Amino acid sequence: MEEEGKLKGEEAFIKTRVPPWTNQITLRSVVTSFVLSVVFIFIVCKLNFTTGIIPSLNVAAGLLGFAVIKSYTTLLSKCGLLKQPFTRQENTVIQTFVVASSGIAFSSGTGSYLIGMSPYIASQVDEGNTPINTKTLSLGWMFGFLFVVSFVGLFSIVPLRKLMILKYKLTYPSGTATALLVNSLHTPKGAKLAKKQVALLFKSFCGSFTFAFFQWFFTAGDGCGFSTFPTFGLKAYSKRFYFDFSSTYVGVGMICPYLVNVSLLLGAIISWGILWPWIEHKKGIWYSAELSASSLSGIQGYRVFTAIAMMLGDGLYHCIIMLIRVACNLTSQYLMAKGSSSFVMPEDVDQNSSDDNFDTQRRTEYFLKDEIPSWVALTGFVVLAVISIITVSHIFPQLKWYHVLIAYLIAPVLAFCNAYGCGLTDWSLASNYGKVAIIIFSSWVGLAKGGIIAGLASCGVMMSIVSTASDLMQDFKTGYLTLASPRSMFMSQVLGTATGCFVSPLIFWFFHNAYTIGDPQGSYPAPYGEVYRGVALIGAKGFSYLPKHCLQLAIVFFVLAVFINIVRDLLEHYETKYRIYRFVPNPMALAIPFYLGGYFAIDMCIGSLILFLWEKKNKQKSKDYAPALASGLICGDSLWSVPAAILSLAGANPPICMKFLSAAVNKKVDTFLSGGS
Repeated sequence: MEEEGKLKGEEAFIKTRVPPWTNQITLRSVVTSFVLSVVFIFIVCKLNFTTGIIPSLNVAAGLLGFAVIKSYTTLLSKCGLLKQPFTRQENTVIQTFVVASSGIAFSSGTGSYLIGMSPYIASQVDEGNTPINTKTLSLGWMFGFLFVVSFVGLFSIVPLRKLMILKYKLTYPSGTATALLVNSLHTPKGAKLAKKQVALLFKSFCGSFTFAFFQWFFTAGDGCGFSTFPTFGLKAYSKRFYFDFSSTYVGVGMICPYLVNVSLLLGAIISWGILWPWIEHKKGIWYSAELSASSLSGIQGYRVFTAIAMMLGDGLYHCIIMLIRVACNLTSQYLMAKGSSSFVMPEDVDQNSSDDNFDTQRRTEYFLKDEIPSWVALTGFVVLAVISIITVSHIFPQLKWYHVLIAYLIAPVLAFCNAYGCGLTDWSLASNYGKVAIIIFSSWVGLAKGGIIAGLASCGVMMSIVSTASDLMQDFKTGYLTLASPRSMFMSQVLGTATGCFVSPLIFWFFHNAYTIGDPQGSYPAPYGEVYRGVALIGAKGFSYLPKHCLQLAIVFFVLAVFINIVRDLLEHYETKYRIYRFVPNPMALAIPFYLGGYFAIDMCIGSLILFLWEKKNKQKSKDYAPALASGLICGDSLWSVPAAILSLAGANPPICMKFLSAAVNKKVDTFLSGGS
């Protein structure tokens, strides 16, 4: 047993039988995957409705799937009832299912383009708040829309799996990391570590859930509770600088890179600490003092459109660079294959005894064993695209059938570029392609004919294809490294996508009925709803309605985002001694606090600080256990949303309001109360 634990790569599993693909997808794996999918969709929805920052949940999905099935199979084995052992292929199927369903929770747009269509968000934006440019949210059309657009991307990329995985040998860092985790869990040493990780995850989950429950008792009104604690004083609190005791974002901060968290804090300081106070002094000069705080013609316009400008600058830069990089890599691959007769494709590996070649031979054999015929993929794409064209144009009359057709002609090319780029850099640009689609189609249709709804709907079509295509290729890479069949990967992706299309709207509706989604001052501001609608408004109407100097400010931040990216790429390429590029901020992370403030950035920086101190004390332990601790914090705090929402729907209110007042205001309150008595 100990000798087996020391073997590397596929040698550790040489005596383990690989089940056929039909046995890799089992009833127990589907049931487990569905339960975990509901949990993860709740988490993604809550993150969507708060800040929109979604960390990678692959590790948590793989670890929880292992823990649940392993516990179940161990119990059956002791009772003598175990018919099929738990394999790494089945573990991969569970992870793929869960990640696919939670991916739909993000790309479904319930926290971005779909919520941006609602009359509530439109009323905040003011401009374009007309019946033809709004759509009342309902479960019926949301189910229909998601089911017809979410599967097309799966069929668009299937024929290219051998090209991406075997010929170009793309790394897909997240897919590779997940495969290494799954392979490790199914060795004796990995299973022992997994038990400790699961124990820590359970403890942090219980602690996070209990603390969220405790906080609920003090939230009997607006502005009440621990989440309004003025950590740095009331003045800083008014500028949205405070620690809001969110276990979720402390956990997210432990998963996200240090640079992202520091960039968020820097963006909050630049915007809420310097820029917005300066612009507020221009009230009555640059914009009317009579406007509401949420009007895009006032201070909110500067907040939203500078953030949009930075996001678009960062997104367009990465899109262009990615397209150039894909073209250069494809060209070099072609020239290498054409110009060198000795160039060896991965399919034609040498027959020698090295570990790498043994692993490659074995993995390639199983990867090619269960073919998915190209005609199936092509037929599926065409049939689903036709159904989608008819259905989408019916759900959104503003978006004509020929608009959707053009989107489906462009989308496969972008899906390939995104999947290829994701394989090189682990960076999915689905949301960026979606924003580009918004601008193109909203300007094509025009404001008077419903350009805002047309742009947002086209974003959903584009994002669904591009996102699911890259996710599927990540899963193919994971399956390649764990010997999971491409057919089982594809089927689990289909099942996960179907689950996401069904459960995501239900959970959104649950939140929608219990809370006010999209309220900038509420618990669930859903910031991307207003951002995506703002992008559509720019495309449909142009810049004429923006407040004074807002356009110039937006251009400055657009150029700044591009400049920061150029500087970082140049430093990364030419400066290797001190690696200064590691300290260049991330423009997308800089932009997010422009709208929301710095409270969640402080949470995430505290998560980074915990991880940093842990690494200083014991780097290996932090590497082994930090993801489990972070996942437990995220799961516990996020899942408290379920009983909290049920209590809210049932009319059960918290008994206490804990609110913080300045000394002067408190004195006035005491005087009023004593006078009233």
